[in-house]
Amino acid sequence: MSAPATTGPAGDRASSGPDRLLPIADGARVRAVLRELVRPRRRVAVLAVAALVAGSAVSLLAAPLLGRIVDTVAAQGSAPRDEGTGVLLGPVLGLAGIALGQGLLAFVGVALIARVGETMLARLRERFVERALVLPLARLERAGSGDLTSRVTDDVKVVGTAVRQALPQFARAAFLIVLTLVGLAVLDWRFLLGALLAVPIQVATARWFLNWSGPLYTEQRIAGGAQQQQLLDTAGGVATVRAFRLHDEHLGRVRERAQALVTIGLRLVRLQTRFFGRLNAGELVGLVGVLVAGFLLVRSGTATIGVASAAALYFINLFTPINIVLFQLDAAQSAIAGLRRIVGVADLPDEDRPADPAVPAGGGVRAGDLTYSYVDGHPALSGVDLDVAAGTRVALVGTSGAGKSTLAKLVAGMHDPSGGSVAIGGAALAEQSPDGRRRTVALVTQEVHVFAGSLADDLRLARPDATDERLRDALDTVGALGWASALSDGLDTVVGDGGHTLTVVQSQQLALARLVLADPPVAILDEATAEAGSAGARVLEVAAAAALRGRTGLVVAHRLTQACDADLVVVLDAGRVAEQGRHEDLVQAGGRYADLWGAWSGVRRDRDG
Repeated sequence: MSAPATTGPAGDRASSGPDRLLPIADGARVRAVLRELVRPRRRVAVLAVAALVAGSAVSLLAAPLLGRIVDTVAAQGSAPRDEGTGVLLGPVLGLAGIALGQGLLAFVGVALIARVGETMLARLRERFVERALVLPLARLERAGSGDLTSRVTDDVKVVGTAVRQALPQFARAAFLIVLTLVGLAVLDWRFLLGALLAVPIQVATARWFLNWSGPLYTEQRIAGGAQQQQLLDTAGGVATVRAFRLHDEHLGRVRERAQALVTIGLRLVRLQTRFFGRLNAGELVGLVGVLVAGFLLVRSGTATIGVASAAALYFINLFTPINIVLFQLDAAQSAIAGLRRIVGVADLPDEDRPADPAVPAGGGVRAGDLTYSYVDGHPALSGVDLDVAAGTRVALVGTSGAGKSTLAKLVAGMHDPSGGSVAIGGAALAEQSPDGRRRTVALVTQEVHVFAGSLADDLRLARPDATDERLRDALDTVGALGWASALSDGLDTVVGDGGHTLTVVQSQQLALARLVLADPPVAILDEATAEAGSAGARVLEVAAAAALRGRTGLVVAHRLTQACDADLVVVLDAGRVAEQGRHEDLVQAGGRYADLWGAWSGVRRDRDG
């Protein structure tokens, strides 16, 4: 079975506004989730911190050794060349040992902290996917697929980059800053005082940046989701856009979303430029403070030239870690904005479950006085009644925007009706448990996703316990066993991304085979043959008829040939039932359906002629 369509005809789809988006977690909740995720990994996290602290401490030994070399050279300026070289050998070897030890400890620390971060991110991804897979489809429809897909792609990517790069760099740089300041204090407290002159500027700059950048990054993530949603709507509904000559309107919407994203990006660039300019000013003030302190201490005889040189090297070495910390604050803001959106979905509560869920008996479908609006005041359906006996095949017919897909989604339980009710097997849909609905009603749309993996695994999504023989029977039912058996590895052939590419017809047959395996009493096909060409459409119509055999079927008819063989044809017009009956009776009645059939037949004659 395929994912639900999100780009229906014009009028069958509402644009998702900010009030319809999936939730975003607040900072307190994000911190709580991070504590929860790190708790099982405390030991590895402690080892990572210890390795990074030790590596930073070892690296600080370099500056005193260099200061010692300076003092040695100053004191031995008149010594013979070979004697001076011998005196310097020890400190030089010490520097080599420091470099080796610091590099090894830094590698271990970064590897361990990345391991902690990756495992936390993997668990968070799992929670996100678990919740996303069971979200009410109506909720996803309201938010739009762009909101969800941008979270599972862009936001996860940003957070992943932060975990792999920003977090280890930030931790190592932060420890190095703290220990370097301690080293300055050990040399002389006045060196530390000179260095601390930069701190007020840096703290004020960081606070100013964080106050402005956090909301901007959140706004950027939301704008990115809105742009992705608009692109999906425009590309997915291109046939409707062309039919209603909505090119300029949709191009305007795409341009508007893109311009909003560009505007936010430029604001961020300007903010970052001012941020780093202020940081450079702070570094200059601190360096001047350390150099002035060194000059005064050397002149008074309190410190040697080597000690003053070591202090200057300490502060200069602070430039890189300070810039890393503050620069990673920028990456952290973007990652936190993405993390809030991921946690917002991962934390969504379970669907409300009826205390005593109704159990359907059979596959009859009854809808009474159904009303539904995507936008208030503009009903997509108005007062629709439908009474379908179990095992009946119904064709829903009408022009684009008539309400066919909306009616199908209401029966499938994707939307809750604004008014009226839907009952399956005598049990109200609203009173059935979510699991019960999934077992009772299945929806196949024109948008089919072939999951990466073996063909057998793809089929078993519908029935995990199915044997290979049952998989072949399902493929045979929909006429797909021939091409499936001809694949290089048969059912074990890898399909989807990175594997064997299936044609449009084969992909749809795969979805119909999943339907056969799931074996629900009620199946809904929402233009399931629309993406195939004429020859492929006929193959899929035969496959669809076989898949619906023995169950109640609602078919949103893309081609009126699907209505010819239906037990009942329901004609929708402007959200209402215009007429219903058998194909022959409706043609003879000379009403709305007869007009549609005449136009369809004329197009077919012209094409075939």
